[in-house]
Amino acid sequence: MSFVNLILVVLLIALTSFFVAAEFAIVKVRDSRILQLIQEGNKKAITANKVIHNLDGYLSACQLGITLTALALGWIGKPAVSDVIEPLFLYFNFSPPVVEGLSFIIGFSTISFLHVVVGELAPKTLAIQRAEQVTMWVSSPLIWFYKIMYPAIWLLNGSARAIVKFMGLQSVSEHHQIHSEEEIRMILLQSHEGGEITQSELLFARNSLHFADRVASEVMVPRTDMVCLYTNLSWEKNLKIMTEEKYARYPVCDGDKDQIIGYVNTKDLCFGGQTNLTMIQLEGFLKQSLRKVMIVTELTSIDEILKKMQKNHTQLAVVVDEYGGTAGLLTIEDILEEIVGEIQDEHDEERNIIEELDNGRYSLDARLPIANFNRKFDQSLKADGVFTLGGWFLEKSHKRPELGQSVAHQNLRFTITEYENNTIRRLEIDFTTEENSG
Repeated sequence: MSFVNLILVVLLIALTSFFVAAEFAIVKVRDSRILQLIQEGNKKAITANKVIHNLDGYLSACQLGITLTALALGWIGKPAVSDVIEPLFLYFNFSPPVVEGLSFIIGFSTISFLHVVVGELAPKTLAIQRAEQVTMWVSSPLIWFYKIMYPAIWLLNGSARAIVKFMGLQSVSEHHQIHSEEEIRMILLQSHEGGEITQSELLFARNSLHFADRVASEVMVPRTDMVCLYTNLSWEKNLKIMTEEKYARYPVCDGDKDQIIGYVNTKDLCFGGQTNLTMIQLEGFLKQSLRKVMIVTELTSIDEILKKMQKNHTQLAVVVDEYGGTAGLLTIEDILEEIVGEIQDEHDEERNIIEELDNGRYSLDARLPIANFNRKFDQSLKADGVFTLGGWFLEKSHKRPELGQSVAHQNLRFTITEYENNTIRRLEIDFTTEENSG
């Protein structure tokens, strides 16, 4: 009889291990990975998919299995161990009360140790580290156990829901894994640290999370920096503009930047052979070569603008303010840079948006969006109605900007280092300044 009980103890511990491993594995495994295995033709993944899409039922089955095996182990385990060790104590002539006491302590300790270590901790660790493999291995037996014990599971789940409802809480029938944006960032970082994704993939994914939140005014080339062609200028002057700037596309203005009538592609001018046009002829030729320009507002999301550009087969949009005047210019390159980072072609001579200097100082492009600055330097700058670092500086200073002017904010100091055509070009930020209100 003792030998049979020992066999039952081993079997019950094995069953406990099975249910514990199943419980942790089906919660830990990723739905996306199971779907990928299904697409690859893995038949076990199909069974596993049934389990993870009925977590409430199968978790209840696991908990029922763990409870039943634990009760049975407590009932059979202690007597089984006691029957083995009692003859040893009697052999040494221990009194019956001492034998009974020692047998109980040793039996209880042994079964508890085996149940906790072999039945609980070891399978839990295995399931967490090998969730995918364990899930596919346990799914078929777990489904059969669920079918056999369905009446008991239904009764227990129903009773639990009734108690929860009586307490004024809402029962949850399914365990949905919905991740916040911050959690997704952490997952991406962990995947990168684990070698699953590259640095570039991490950058693209992180930038994509912020993509839909950006608006035109945060990304556009401001009006003061726009390079345009003019119908009232001679060909020589417009050609000089194109030769110096070397852009592929130019807005065409009828007098000033508030009167943009379209844009031209330099390929149209080059292949048209127009090299000796007079002022009057140029106006007519530009109008003939004009492409329709897309108009967007400052608060239009760049996600929406990109979709419109794709639909209209255009790569340039003019951004207008609330009064209908031109606020800036937006190209498809400006939008893509929000995902892939700065793009510089063979004609670009632009400096980096962020340049590290020394002693905790940085040189920043004043057009850097405040949101980007906050993410990069873990700050919380806020401003109403402005989106760039230069705009924030103007709002804080309340003065006409000039070279060398500074603004202090908490433990930071911002200083204008480049100023041109009434526009702040670059700011230097010093992180070593003692905290003050500025």
